Amino acid sequence: MKKAIVLGATGGTGAVVTAELVKRGVPVIAFGRSRRKLEELADELGHPSHLSLSVGDAFRPDDIAVASTEADVLFHCANVPYHEMESKLIPLGESVMEAANRLSLKVVAVDGIYPYGRGRSDWITEEHPKQPHTKKGRVRLAFEQMIFSGRWPHARAMIVRLPDYYGPTANQASYLGGTFEAIAAGKPAFFIGNMKVPREYVYLPDAAEMIVELAGRDQAYGQNWHIPGSDIISGYEIVRIARQASGLKKPVISLGRTGLRLLGLFVPVMKEVVEMLYLTEEPLRLSGDKYKRHIGPIPTTKPADGIAATIRELQKRMHVKNPS
Repeated sequence: MKKAIVLGATGGTGAVVTAELVKRGVPVIAFGRSRRKLEELADELGHPSHLSLSVGDAFRPDDIAVASTEADVLFHCANVPYHEMESKLIPLGESVMEAANRLSLKVVAVDGIYPYGRGRSDWITEEHPKQPHTKKGRVRLAFEQMIFSGRWPHARAMIVRLPDYYGPTANQASYLGGTFEAIAAGKPAFFIGNMKVPREYVYLPDAAEMIVELAGRDQAYGQNWHIPGSDIISGYEIVRIARQASGLKKPVISLGRTGLRLLGLFVPVMKEVVEMLYLTEEPLRLSGDKYKRHIGPIPTTKPADGIAATIRELQKRMHVKNPS
């Protein structure tokens, strides 16, 4: 990898991928819509000389192409608002692939587990049938088919699949983002979905390490790759660790279908989560066997350590004093 461009560099996955590239000394272009957010990212990373910033719209292939000067790998970490996934996800992906095809770039597209549909085994491999039963699952499968279609003969792509994730950069991009922000701030919090059933989460810095490692392997392109978490954990245990780390003990309320529909009257994105609640009741767990066979050991930050680090970093950013 000679030079990389990260689309959506200020988002949850984009920020950690950018940080991992910077850590490895890879020249990287951080691409996003907001100059202010890009400058904040550069400040957090210490303004390294091998990091450059580019403001543009990922829905415009020309913007991407102009920004991708001398890059050979493009990380597609840009996303769309949850409630606009059906109408905007594919056009965004097509814009990215058009620019990549024009410049003969390698593409690492970050995606999730929605296309698999309901779980039918304890461990899901990359070869597991994709049988989505939700609108979001079907559009995510269409996204994969578009990425790997023959429309882009000069681009080479891979898809990396993450379960739900957490970390200081996750914010509202994950189910846990808002929960952790509220706990860190010492405010009452919501937890989306079933808190009793243990499920898989990946700590974003671990995910970034795996994603960047894959990006540097020529043989990894043209395939799906799983980015698994280190363990499974229940919502009750997550909240216990987070509250202990914060030193603050405000209530955390579980939101099921009824609560999300009511909240959706005021926050439209919340009612969009309802169809995906099956994942909190019938969770999938990603197999990391393929990664271990072809790439190497999987980074495994334990939830107790990752959650505590996330809460401490969020409190630092929010200037919240931890009483403990």
